[in-house]
Amino acid sequence: MPNTYQIVVCGGIVPNPLQSLEPVMGPTGPALKNEMMLPAVLDPWAWHALFEAADLARRHPGSKVWLVSMSPKAKLQQVMMSVAQKAAFDLVVVDGPATGFVDAAETAGALANAVKAIPGLDPAQLLLFGGWQSASRGTGAVLQMIGEILGIDEQFQGVDRLSIDDSGTLEILERIEGGAWQKSRCNGAPAVLGWATGNLPEPPNNPQIGMQNMRTIMPALQRATPAALKGDGPTYDSVESPKQRRETRVETEMNTDAIADEITAWLKG
Repeated sequence: MPNTYQIVVCGGIVPNPLQSLEPVMGPTGPALKNEMMLPAVLDPWAWHALFEAADLARRHPGSKVWLVSMSPKAKLQQVMMSVAQKAAFDLVVVDGPATGFVDAAETAGALANAVKAIPGLDPAQLLLFGGWQSASRGTGAVLQMIGEILGIDEQFQGVDRLSIDDSGTLEILERIEGGAWQKSRCNGAPAVLGWATGNLPEPPNNPQIGMQNMRTIMPALQRATPAALKGDGPTYDSVESPKQRRETRVETEMNTDAIADEITAWLKG
């Protein structure tokens, strides 16, 4: 019997990385200046996870892909106009903030509840995909927490390749130090895979897939459930952009050995 999978990709939206971001203290806590005006994109690591999920579903007929996102639904709708043309998926929306200032545990809890509420989801066929890192928080903690909440113990982070043999055994390449990979084997689903960059190129736009997706995306946005965030996580006294620091000293009579000694002392210090 062919292997079929139910693949859930967790991914939020982030401001376009080419934009200059300025943190400010808002009435409800830290935020980004003019955040709702900034152009947004799907988190780059979640992009790779979605590409891999779509490719896996294509290679295993009968498999299905869901994209679960906690984001402001007005901004998410704009992003979906381009994402929808890349891969076939069903969208599940949790209407909530997408900044890196939201507690990771609360975010994981809201997303896990959204995954549990997917109609007909079979935990025995579940592959939970997402980004190894995040452009909004950079911790890579949310996906691991979702897996723990869902009771999935087989977790792999920094994944670059997933292969599945006829028996359903997963062979996974995870990044480790020194530009090498660790090869792991897992008997099958369920499993959590936090993707690095993978090895697939960005799919071309497909207007037919886009139109097919938009038939379900718009109703999903209308059904978006508000995120029940208590705000009991970390608090911030202030937020500010890192300051550029440059100290220059002009020396005209130092020899190379003295320069090397000073640089070495600075590095050690």
